[in-house]
Formats: sequence, structure tokens, C-alpha cells
Amino acid sequence: MAQSDTTALLDRAEIRDEATANKYLDLATEAEQRGDRMGVIDALEAAFVADPDNPTTCFRLAYHLDLVGEEDEALHLYEQCAQRPSPHINALLNLAVLYEDRQHYAKAERCVKQVLSTNPNHRRARLFIKDILASQQMIIEEEPQSGMDSQHVMLDTPVTDFELSVRTRNALRKMEIRTLGDLLRVTEADLRSYKNVGDSSLEEIKAMLAQRGLKLGQALEQQQSAVKQQVIDKLRTDGGNEELLERSVGELQLSVRARKALSLLNINMLSDLCMRTEAELMGVKNFGMTSLLEIKEKLTDIGLSLRQLDA
Repeated sequence: MAQSDTTALLDRAEIRDEATANKYLDLATEAEQRGDRMGVIDALEAAFVADPDNPTTCFRLAYHLDLVGEEDEALHLYEQCAQRPSPHINALLNLAVLYEDRQHYAKAERCVKQVLSTNPNHRRARLFIKDILASQQMIIEEEPQSGMDSQHVMLDTPVTDFELSVRTRNALRKMEIRTLGDLLRVTEADLRSYKNVGDSSLEEIKAMLAQRGLKLGQALEQQQSAVKQQVIDKLRTDGGNEELLERSVGELQLSVRARKALSLLNINMLSDLCMRTEAELMGVKNFGMTSLLEIKEKLTDIGLSLRQLDA
């Protein structure tokens, strides 16, 4: 179907029924075959409007939004999928990934356990539940404080409750860093990049965290560690060579453009690369489909792959 025909059909959103939804789903399939990812999303969104009760459409739209980095919209749709009777297994698992990324470990655990309740031998779910449980056991060496009887309560404590200067508090507020947990999800480089956070504010924040056995970027490090273990577990299960992960990305002999893109993401080892999804790479400025296909081909040649969401 020509692009003009596609646009004309997408404009007729006033007809909301199953037949119209099927037309949009056909358009989505055609766009998928062309490699037109945004065209897929446009068509699926129209199909979802026409027939919002179709669980397959809901999942496909969530999946493709997830691929392009629209995680908030994808999460909302995955949640709708999860609320249906006999939800799509991959919807539950992809929702669990998004929950884990946001450190909503209890919600992630519920999603995976829902999968295991109906499919106790599901390989990915069995691996993932181990990562989630490990993340939940994050150790925080804190001083005894009245009213803080759990780690969760501590991480949810507003930064305004700690002894910080007005200038530092204002800077954190403008960066939308509200809680102690938010601070653990940013790095020193993130704070330095903000014009209102100077050396004195940075040292003040680091000292406050150090008093509680914490440090900037701690949550990110733990999340990356869990993701790396997931990559290793999958490689072991697939019979791959785990030692490859410790090699430099330079061994892939990539083009200059691809190397620069990976450098911007501070990807130096193959393990760093395999922990990334297509969406994360495509989100880098000037990183195009050509570079993505090049990287995927090079990884495939040595038995590795990028981190994938289940379709």
C-alpha cells in the first residue's frame, strides 16, 4: 500500500470497530516489513483506538513503544495487558523489566511469579526472578535512626529532611531529585553537568550520603550488576562463551561512526554492549540503523547479542 493510502486510512479514526482495527493492524504489519518503526506505532495506535479491548494490539503497541524508548507509555500499556485474564507472558516479563529499572522490585516480582504460576519452567522467568530477589536484598549500612525501620522508608525519605544548604536543596529540587533513592540513581557526572551544582554542593551531598554508607550512582551500579548477571546467565544457558564478555569492543573492528556512538555511552567492553537494548543505542545522537545493524552483525558473528525484550 502506498504511503498516501496509509495516511488517508489513518485519518479515518472516527470509525471505531473491529473491522477498522484489523485494517490498521494490516498497515502495522506492512510498516513492520518496510522497517518503518514509527509507521508501525502510528498504525497500532489507530488500531488500539478502534478496538481498545484487543489484548494483542495492546501488547504489540506497548512492545514497539518500548523499543523506541517511550518507556512510560509502554509501561502503562503493559499494565493494561497484565490486568486482563490470562495476560500475555511477554507482557508480564517486559513489564517486570520496566518495574525493575524503576526499582519497583515488589511489582516486578509479582509479574514474574504470575508467569511462573502458569509456566514454572519458563527459562527467562526463572533467571529473572533470581535477579529481582538479589536486587531486593540491596544492603544499606545505615546508622540507627528513629522512625526509619526499613530500607524502603529510608530511600523514600525526602532530601529536604537531611542537613543540606538551601542552595543545594534548591538545585536538587530543580533537577527533580526529591528523595534519597533519587540521589542514588544519579552519578557525580550527572550532578556536575547541572549549572547550579558546584563543588561545595557536590561535596556536601557526598558527605551526607557517606554518613549513611551510601554513594552517588549506587542504585545504578546495582542495577547494572543485575543486568550483567542476567546477560551472563542467558549466555550460559545458550551454551555461549562467557569469556567473550570481558573483551574490548575494539575487537569488533567497527566503523568510526559506530565506535564514536559507543564511546558516547561509555561502552568499552563487550559486556557493556550486550547489556544495552536497541532502543538505548538508537537514542544516541547520530546513531542510525546502519550502525545498529553493523553492531548486531558483528556480535552475532562471535555468538553474542544485544539485550532483547520479548516480542
